[in-house]
Amino acid sequence: MTSLSMSALISSFDAILSDLDGVVYAGPHPIDGAVDSLNRAETEGVSVAYVTNNASRSVEAVAEHLNSLGLTTDGEHVVSSAQSAAQLAVDQLPDGATVGICGSEALAECARAAGLKAVGLDESPQAVLQGFDPGLGWQDLANAAYALASDEVLWIVSNTDMTIPKERGIAPGNGTLVHAVSVATRREPFVAGKPGAKIFQTIVDRLGVERPVVVGDRLDTDIFGAHQAGLPSIAVMTGVQSMEDLVNARTAERPTYVLSNLRELFEEYRNPQIEVRGHSAVAVIDDVARAVAEGATLRIETTAGSTQLLAWRTAMAAWWTAHPDEATATRAEIQWA
Repeated sequence: MTSLSMSALISSFDAILSDLDGVVYAGPHPIDGAVDSLNRAETEGVSVAYVTNNASRSVEAVAEHLNSLGLTTDGEHVVSSAQSAAQLAVDQLPDGATVGICGSEALAECARAAGLKAVGLDESPQAVLQGFDPGLGWQDLANAAYALASDEVLWIVSNTDMTIPKERGIAPGNGTLVHAVSVATRREPFVAGKPGAKIFQTIVDRLGVERPVVVGDRLDTDIFGAHQAGLPSIAVMTGVQSMEDLVNARTAERPTYVLSNLRELFEEYRNPQIEVRGHSAVAVIDDVARAVAEGATLRIETTAGSTQLLAWRTAMAAWWTAHPDEATATRAEIQWA
């Protein structure tokens, strides 16, 4: 085990609960710096587990994929929304209940492992479990809608992510398929995965850790989920969100820390100093970055010694201080100086 600098951000935690899409990989390819950084964390005594909303693969298949990228893990260190969906069904249905699967075989396997009976959507199931599968088509969604015509049929979905980062760009996520069924049935489902707290609590209990941090790229699932679970969070800017998204995030979706990439886990985290001046807030990092939030305007000032990351951190600190309790996203008028 190597010596970990006490000034490094990662020294504050004993476990990383990492998202996958947009953090570890985009499509089949690893994100720059992710594999080396997560391996280093484990070498230095920090547990690493993976929390994914993707219900299309088994946790063993996810672990195999991660191992092929150069990581060392197993199914016990992966928790998926498919597992959470099956458990949520078990919690609400009688023993051996029938569930129709609108999703992958991995979702069906999780249902069976939990003691449920997976049946066809046309066999009057007691519940419909819906999860992402790139092979789903119109007929599958229509069959789910037909099964859900009765309000007595429970509807549980693995997640409602509207987008998913792939190697060619941003693609429609499971949330778009859920929305199609919701429009047809005029119903809203129970959501098993992120941003629910249960999926995080499951892996924390499994690891037996005390100071975990959630690492993710999405505000509405990873970061909001961390808030729901009462855990600190790190937003890493390698996925679907922009810095402007973070500035304008509603209070419940604001991360504790912001990193450009996972390598920065091993660097000192420079927090801005904040001062409230009447109706404005000023944030400063040494003499390299300064931001002033006043009214609808956010002014960001930098020097030659600054980086974009430090500038944005000061901007977030100033804006969030001036707008501490926002139920919806804001619209800062950003000015650079």
